[in-house]
Amino acid sequence: MDIVKSIEHEQLKNKIPDLKVGDTVRVHQKIKEGNRERIQVFEGIIIKKQNGGVNSSFTVRKISYGVGVEKTFLVHSPLVEKVEVVRVGKARRAKLFYLRDRIGKSAKTKENVTARIENNEILVKEDLVEEPIATSQEAAEASVENANEEAPAVETETPVVEEVVDTVKEEPVETVKDETK
Repeated sequence: MDIVKSIEHEQLKNKIPDLKVGDTVRVHQKIKEGNRERIQVFEGIIIKKQNGGVNSSFTVRKISYGVGVEKTFLVHSPLVEKVEVVRVGKARRAKLFYLRDRIGKSAKTKENVTARIENNEILVKEDLVEEPIATSQEAAEASVENANEEAPAVETETPVVEEVVDTVKEEPVETVKDETK
């Protein structure tokens, strides 16, 4: 793994929320004002979602005092505290930019009534525990100690092999007649 990818991997969150376009979400974001920190909630419909590793983002749109407001959040940003799904919406498109031209009730997506509101999270990376690497001097001392001692007897077991059988239907193939004659 090269240096850039390893640094990006460190910046990824372990778990990210399972978001879909059309869902109404409540995003809790950290705001710094001077020396104070507070959490501000932004609630709206997800109109766009972009995947790209560390740079993956989603755009949320809401109407505030008759004015449309859109805000783009980075999924892996430390400023995004949590994302709650308020309502699951039906969307047949990947980007809902047509909602920008609408006002009132038509600026919302239909609710998927049968869907349960679950705050599912996707596991992006697991916590890896690295073992300490022995220095060359410690490795040399360990090899000298192992050379002086007899090797312990190792019991070998025969591995259990499971046979997997594919069930494939064989159908006769029709021969193609040469019509160029």
